[in-house]
Amino acid sequence: MTSGLHPSQPASAAAVSAVGAAGLDPAAITQAARRIGGHVNRTPVITNATLDELAAARVFVKVEPLQRSGSFKARGAFNRLLQLAHDERQRGVVAYSSGNHGAAVALAAADLEIPAVIVVPRSAPELKLDQIRAVGAELIWYDPANQDRAAVAAQLAAERGLTLIPPYDDHEVMAGQGTLALELIEDVGKLDLLLVPIGGGGLLAGVGTIARALCPQVRLIGIEPAAADDTARSLTLNRRVALAGPPDTIADGLRTQEPGMLTFPINSRLLERIVTVDDREIVEAMHFCFERLKVVVEPSGAVAVAALLAGRIHAPGTRIGIVLSGGNVDASRFRALLDTTRPARLPFAAVGRGGDAHEDRSRGSAVPGDGQATTQDPSSTRLGNGRRRPDARPRSQPDAASESEEWARDPSGNRPNSEE
Repeated sequence: MTSGLHPSQPASAAAVSAVGAAGLDPAAITQAARRIGGHVNRTPVITNATLDELAAARVFVKVEPLQRSGSFKARGAFNRLLQLAHDERQRGVVAYSSGNHGAAVALAAADLEIPAVIVVPRSAPELKLDQIRAVGAELIWYDPANQDRAAVAAQLAAERGLTLIPPYDDHEVMAGQGTLALELIEDVGKLDLLLVPIGGGGLLAGVGTIARALCPQVRLIGIEPAAADDTARSLTLNRRVALAGPPDTIADGLRTQEPGMLTFPINSRLLERIVTVDDREIVEAMHFCFERLKVVVEPSGAVAVAALLAGRIHAPGTRIGIVLSGGNVDASRFRALLDTTRPARLPFAAVGRGGDAHEDRSRGSAVPGDGQATTQDPSSTRLGNGRRRPDARPRSQPDAASESEEWARDPSGNRPNSEE
């Protein structure tokens, strides 16, 4: 049953300022969008008729692997660093991270000529470490088994006079992440459902705050790895719950043990529910994104697509937004993960019958070739520079192919802590 929402222009300034939590409101997110506009990419939105057919809905995919630093984290990092006072910029910043947040802070600091120190576990993915090194940030190692990374970073901040940039428990970081949803809704119109990866909760807090302001009836669903379900457990008990130990999942960006102190109260008000996916389902989603959308997605970034492909989202006739949150996975690990499982073979959706050409509502995408089919799958379309918008015509779901007994594990054996 459809909600009756249709694409429209973004809400008025009055509507944008009417929803939010103390310290984070929609106005802060619209201000963040203006502040970071010259520093981050306005990432594209893509559609795919096979996804539409599987969901019996219109599905709009926001592609943050094409963001600077390879993930949505650049948004929050730039928004926070751009507001530092002159003396704070001179002294520098410190961040703790298993990868994406550290890479984003390092990039923003380099752009703004701010010294940066990034506290990382030795087991962090090498690609993410290379990104941090490439822009000249100082790396400080810690041992996840014996040291608390936040305490290590806080000690460095105190000793050197640095400003600590948290990965999610900071309202300005959350506001920066929320600009992702502002762009999405500006480009495609109102949404009925929004699927968002959740670790510490900063992305969902920002995205949910602005989405609820622009689309008051939107339903927000957080997606967690089954082995890192701290938010799901916390929502059940209506209090923050910490997992017993570091989660064992290939989704290294979502290995949080406990929701954020600032993010959890916000997300507990915004979320309809949490859906979990296992590692095998995550790898199958990575397969789908690579083969059908032609986008390389890291495990953490693929969880929302995984939930849809696994049949855990039932919203026929609706308009669904999905966040691909990042694509920082090196080629060897990506190949090894995909080689460990054989996903169900999904048929290509039929095209050319109407409902497969999607309106281009993207503005200023940083990716060339917008408005053309992005893959050899004729059902996939990037929103950019098109002209017409037919109504969605969901089709029946194809029969599921048989699945392999294999499931995906991280072949490197690495299990770094997460903050994303």
